[in-house]
Amino acid sequence: MAVAGTGGGHGPLTGVRVLELAGIGPGPFAAMLLADLGADVVRVDRPGGTGLAIDPDHDITNRSKRSVVVDLKAGDGPARVLDLAARADVLIEGYRPGVAERLGVGPGDCHARNPALVYGRMTGWGQEGPLAPHAGHDIAYLAPTGTLGMIGTSGGPPVVPANLLGDYAGGSLYLVVGVLAALHHARATGEGQVVDAAIVDGAAHLASMIHGMLAAGGWQDRRGANLLDGGCPFYGTYETADGRYMAVGALEPQFYAEFVRILGIAEQAPGQRDLARWDELRETVAARFKTRTRDEWTALFEGSDACVAPVLSLREAPHHPHLAARGTFTDHGGITQPAPAPRFSATPTSVRGAPARPGAHTADVARDWDVPHLTQHPTKEAD
Repeated sequence: MAVAGTGGGHGPLTGVRVLELAGIGPGPFAAMLLADLGADVVRVDRPGGTGLAIDPDHDITNRSKRSVVVDLKAGDGPARVLDLAARADVLIEGYRPGVAERLGVGPGDCHARNPALVYGRMTGWGQEGPLAPHAGHDIAYLAPTGTLGMIGTSGGPPVVPANLLGDYAGGSLYLVVGVLAALHHARATGEGQVVDAAIVDGAAHLASMIHGMLAAGGWQDRRGANLLDGGCPFYGTYETADGRYMAVGALEPQFYAEFVRILGIAEQAPGQRDLARWDELRETVAARFKTRTRDEWTALFEGSDACVAPVLSLREAPHHPHLAARGTFTDHGGITQPAPAPRFSATPTSVRGAPARPGAHTADVARDWDVPHLTQHPTKEAD
């Protein structure tokens, strides 16, 4: 049953209860996505917070959630979490393998209280394998998958894609897909299960099409030499007269024809598939883009099918006319932030609450989840 306040709201997951054991990176983002979709997400924060945490008032990954503080090392800490897990549909944790078990809140402990619980585990290396017990971060997880090695210019080093490709694409999104699939199974059978979401698995899986192209001889196993990695002169970025950039993705012949026409190089540009002259084409395109500013080129390409767009900064993006028209960004609590995605015709979503401050919702959660002793003072730390 959905609850009042930030715990309930519109969205396809309204009424689903999610328990998040606080961590950093992909776990919180996955829980945010579930909250965006309408789930009642209760985050169990640690006393003193987590490492690398930002100001709680600006941590958008905690939006639309509620927070309680539980010390899992206190005598009754695990029991408090298990009481919450007994009333949850989903639990998400991002500890190293074995840590949740040592704390007394592992899958076995939770399933003993709630056999239908979907227990989502978010790690970089996964629950098994030689590296499973070791620390790491996004870039180290991407490196051995081959995915990081794909990104960058020919002859240059691999380019770091922030933490978007590993933590969030290869981690959070795969965890959410797994959790929702397991939740569907649990609702049909009453049987919960463990979802082992590893960034190395997800990041490797993201390159499925590339592996197929590699096997077929359509992809070279080196950077900056292929159709989609910047090796192609009509799929990449170019600097403009004001030091900004335009992005070009004119792959199909009709789009390429439109691109060279508007760029003003149709007469001197070599044929699109003349690979031997790609370097010449790249130089011609680069020189032409340098003759106008980014905004001037944006105006020239506006309304065309040339597949050309300006490269905007994070602060510029919300003001792009198309994104503004769609409401891709929203303002909530004084913070401009991406709106929930994707969109639903029957169960629309929205940002339902500001980032949860640690422990701010203990009384509400105790009432709504029927865990009255959650508000009691914890007992002393266990030995």
